[in-house]
Amino acid sequence: MHLRGGSIYIDKVGPFLTGGGNKKKEPGFLMAVVDPRVSETAKLADIHLRLRPGTDALLFKAMIKILLTEGLVAKEYLAANVNGFEAIRSWFDDVAVEENCRVCGLDPNAVREFTRLFATRKTAMRSDLGILMGRHSTLNSYLELILLTLTGRIGAKGGNVFLGHLMPMGSHTPEEDPKTWKTLTTNVPLIMGVFPPNVMPEEIDNDHPQRIRALIVSGSNPLRSYADTKAYEKAFAKLDLLVTIEVAMSETALLSHYVLPARSGYEKWDGTFFQWGYPDYYFDMRRPVVQPDGEQVEEATIFVELAQKLGMIPDYPSKLRELAKDRLSFGLALMEYIRANPNAEPWLPYILAKTLGEELGSKNLSTLWGLLARFPMLHKEDVARAGYKVSPLTGEEIFRKILNTPGGVKIGAVDSENNLSVLKTPDKKIHVHFPEMESWLKEVTPETEETQLVNKDYPMVLIAGNHMEMVANTIMRDPAWNEGKRPCTLRIHPKDAKELGIDDGDFALVETEAGSVRIEAEVTESSFQGQVVIPHGFGLVHGGEAHGVNVNQLAPAKHRDRLTATPLHRYIPCRVTK
Repeated sequence: MHLRGGSIYIDKVGPFLTGGGNKKKEPGFLMAVVDPRVSETAKLADIHLRLRPGTDALLFKAMIKILLTEGLVAKEYLAANVNGFEAIRSWFDDVAVEENCRVCGLDPNAVREFTRLFATRKTAMRSDLGILMGRHSTLNSYLELILLTLTGRIGAKGGNVFLGHLMPMGSHTPEEDPKTWKTLTTNVPLIMGVFPPNVMPEEIDNDHPQRIRALIVSGSNPLRSYADTKAYEKAFAKLDLLVTIEVAMSETALLSHYVLPARSGYEKWDGTFFQWGYPDYYFDMRRPVVQPDGEQVEEATIFVELAQKLGMIPDYPSKLRELAKDRLSFGLALMEYIRANPNAEPWLPYILAKTLGEELGSKNLSTLWGLLARFPMLHKEDVARAGYKVSPLTGEEIFRKILNTPGGVKIGAVDSENNLSVLKTPDKKIHVHFPEMESWLKEVTPETEETQLVNKDYPMVLIAGNHMEMVANTIMRDPAWNEGKRPCTLRIHPKDAKELGIDDGDFALVETEAGSVRIEAEVTESSFQGQVVIPHGFGLVHGGEAHGVNVNQLAPAKHRDRLTATPLHRYIPCRVTK
């Protein structure tokens, strides 16, 4: 198991706590961690490559070069499952392994041995935010794809497999499709159906007549959760209308023109599409455990009523509401209506909410019923492997099971013998040749990186945000749950602290291009020398007082990936003084 750019132990990633992490006890099992920090997971690892912050792309390139030079490529796998590798092979001709490793601060022999182990064992890689929100974010992901395909680990047993799920995390919105929207000012396309939050302040705070003027914020707190708090405050103040749907009076809610009360997770039926599994996969619909006391409603109710008032929901037969007492009759009538009115299909969730949702007392439940009605027919093999006899009524069967089974129900099982069968590419192969990435990949050299990694004005590196047991989302307003702990500190290496005259418990000033904060220092060997860590989720105002510091005050909105605008939270140049 190869873990890169995260601490799976403390992040509470499901497979680790439910068995994956315990595999370390099995004979022959090796766990390798690539991380500048001595994380909780790194302490458990057999191999820890403690690379210099921001040099992940150099390490990926060195490993790929070693694979090619030493003949460690899975040739049969490439021939059968990969398209485009020959077009990119030459991109790695000039990679100097020793020089790459030197800039990474790693022993080339250790990197070679690690690469050989990765290529010759049954290996899987788990990357996290250190990769995804670090320097060269998109390039890192691309190099990871190349490394995994060269070693034949994608879709292989014991490797990086495609997991089963009820719903994907986003829609397919290719940039080349003329129907795919792009942001007006920053020209960023939809990515899996969403825009990156780092561009939103610029999309609001401009003088274009078609700029964003109104915003609905639902279940989110941009003024604490998104990069560059000052930029967001300035932009939100320019909005004609800001509406927040929330369970708590968050910082964003306080700035809003209207706040609409939502039910908490204890008061409603709700689920998440993060429920992935392999080979079996499940879905759990969390049930309400207390009755709401007040006027709060499911968020879905608010959106449905808005759509109704705006005249967006098409007319539908009134008998659908009457038939909702019998879901079999309702389903047949609904299919008949859609066949006769195909233009109404995009509005099915709203029609379900106004009919079946009223009967069930939950618009979230009616949406789930609609998803499950189609799911078995779209994934017949998966559903059959889970033990169901697939028919038009199977969705209703699964729905009833979910209603009656707290904790989740098995809904499918992926084909573990042919995991790559789920690929949607025309040739059913993994495509690795993306011409847009060539210049970026080639410009990452030891010489250019060594120059770019040095910032005289901001000589240290800030990790903005870090999962740990004292971090929660921003609806946890009362800091009492962390009483007696040190929940929000600046973790700094002892040598850096000594050089700066900072003792454990002193307050230090941290400055970036975006802002500055004063924060208690925690001197620890876990931090890499030259790198400091501040957790996210703090700076919340409770009882008229801010508790901890808001690390997003330090994250510049324009400090983002060049292609996707992903915030580079895990590598922010900073200056630390006493």
